[in-house]
Amino acid sequence: MDETTPIRVMLVDDHAVVRSGLAAFLTAFDDLELVAEAGGGEEAVRLCDEAKPDVVLMDLVMPGMNGAASTKAIREKCPHIQVIALTSFKEKDLVESALKAGAIGYLLKNVSADELADAIRAAVAGRPTLAPEAAQALIQAARAPQAPGHDLTERELEVLALMVEGLNNPDIAERMVVSRSTVKFHVSNVLSKLGVASRTEAVSLALKHKLVK
Repeated sequence: MDETTPIRVMLVDDHAVVRSGLAAFLTAFDDLELVAEAGGGEEAVRLCDEAKPDVVLMDLVMPGMNGAASTKAIREKCPHIQVIALTSFKEKDLVESALKAGAIGYLLKNVSADELADAIRAAVAGRPTLAPEAAQALIQAARAPQAPGHDLTERELEVLALMVEGLNNPDIAERMVVSRSTVKFHVSNVLSKLGVASRTEAVSLALKHKLVK
C-alpha cells in the first residue's frame, strides 16, 4: 500500500454508541480513514464490495450473523481484506472461532487508541495482533489436561464396554469374534491409555467419566 494513502477501515458493531466511539478514535490518526459502518454481520458482508475497506474492526457477539460467521464470509469473498476481532469477551471459544474464521487480530474493547491504530497498521502489513488476555486464554486451553479416554479408538471403547459388563478376555474374544491375543492387545492398550494398572481401575474410571454407554 502507498504510504500516503490512508488505510480504509470499516466498523462492525450492533451498538451505535460503540461505533461512534471507535469512529472518534480513528479521526485522531491521519493515516486511517473510516469508510463504512455496519450494525450487523449481513450488512458488513454486503458493504465490503461497496466500501472496499482494507481492514474491518469486527464485533463478535451480535444478533443474526455473528462476528465469526461474518469474518469467514468476508475473508472468502474478499481475501485481501483483513479482519480484527474487537470484542468485550476473552473466552477461549470466541478467540478460537474468530481466528479459525480468518481474523488476523483479536483485541478487547478496552484497548487504547494508539494500540488499536497499531493493530490496524499491522493487519495491513499481514502481522497478527493478539490481546494478552486472548493469548492467555489460548495458552491455558492448550495446557488443560485432556479428559481420560479421549484417545481410545472405537475398538478399544468396545472392549472397555465389555470389561465394564464384567467379561473376561475369553468371553470378550467370543463376543467380538476375535482371538484372545487380539483382546489381550486391546486390553493392554486400554489400561495404558487410561493410565491405570488393573481392569478394576479401568472399569472404575470408565464409570466415573461415563466413557461407555
